[in-house]
Amino acid sequence: MTPSISARRYDLDWLRIGAFALLVPYHVGMYYTTWDWHIKSPAMSHALEPFMLLTAPWRLSLLFFIAGVAFAYAMRTRGGGLAWSRSKRLLIPLLFGMFVVVVPQVYLELKEKMPGFDMPAWAFYQRYLQGGDIYCVRPHDCIDAPTWNHLWFVAYLWLYTLLACGLAKCIPTSAKAHWVSLSEKYLGGLATLLVPMCLLVLARVWLYPLFDSTHDLDDDWYNHAQYGVAFVTGLAIAFNERAWHTIYAARRWMTVLWAICYLTFLACFLVFDSDTGSVPALALATQRALWGVMTWAAICAITGYAMRWRHTDSRWRAWLTEAVFPLYILHQTVIILLAWNVRSLHLPWLIEYVALIALTFCICFAAFGLIRRVPWLRPFFGLRFRLAGGVAPSIARHHPRANHPAPIDRQA
Repeated sequence: MTPSISARRYDLDWLRIGAFALLVPYHVGMYYTTWDWHIKSPAMSHALEPFMLLTAPWRLSLLFFIAGVAFAYAMRTRGGGLAWSRSKRLLIPLLFGMFVVVVPQVYLELKEKMPGFDMPAWAFYQRYLQGGDIYCVRPHDCIDAPTWNHLWFVAYLWLYTLLACGLAKCIPTSAKAHWVSLSEKYLGGLATLLVPMCLLVLARVWLYPLFDSTHDLDDDWYNHAQYGVAFVTGLAIAFNERAWHTIYAARRWMTVLWAICYLTFLACFLVFDSDTGSVPALALATQRALWGVMTWAAICAITGYAMRWRHTDSRWRAWLTEAVFPLYILHQTVIILLAWNVRSLHLPWLIEYVALIALTFCICFAAFGLIRRVPWLRPFFGLRFRLAGGVAPSIARHHPRANHPAPIDRQA
């Protein structure tokens, strides 16, 4: 039987937790791949790259898709004031991250990439606060200050939320009343599978060669296209039962399609050397089209299977749901600091890789344990301000049937 979607979406809660958890092994992996990153391991190689490509096309798009669904639920349950509420929840952590959390990443990146850089940390921080280009590898390839590094996701989510709030105010009340029926008519059935997929393919084939991926917000049109499609699709089908039933019914076929596209993409990746520009035009266009297909096929497959856990709650869910945003804010700085300091141990890279993942999770969860208990720290990590002694999600106290707050209420 197809799961009902009328109550709280526990399945999307779990998906959000899982997608954020994937950030840690992925970003630890970036330390070892040949792809550009803030610091690189002396043992970097191609070994992890095929596994990284398994999640790279869809991991962030899935988060934006879930954020779109969450926004639709928030609009229905809260209505006015959502733009201001989301701005506080997103911009305070973003600014705190840019001026505090991200700074060690930039400092260690400069120590690695800039020959002779020996500025003391405090002197560097004063220079960082002045802003501007503080190091250029080549013209138009500079490290700017202040920067948001991995926190670009927060800036993009805030922008999309703000635009959605503005659009919601512009739509006539009569049109809002028919929103679900319009969604079911134009984005239900087969269209649920094909329309977002075609848009993602078009973005990858047409926009990616022109704009690449920068995470700079103002000139990042390819990423705005792919993440905007995911966010708007989530917003559009949030209450569209026909679309969700289609996703659930097609989950096996979408898994097969995802696997075929991944293996074909991987074959092209392994056969042709993109670093030397020796990829034939047809193979390059095929790779880009496959990337777009993989993105939506994976989201539909994962979301479809997750719907089996539509009513599956756990005493861990509320705690983990609150933990994911602080973990996201902290994880990359923790990874870079750990990686920088364990180099001297000269561990085998695979053992080091596993150890970095485990240590990052341990440190981030320990930090969350502190953050959630300190009222003035909570807003800096995207948590609602709560006076000491206030009720907070507790693993020990939580009961699956105790309280059902508004569905997937927390945004990234």
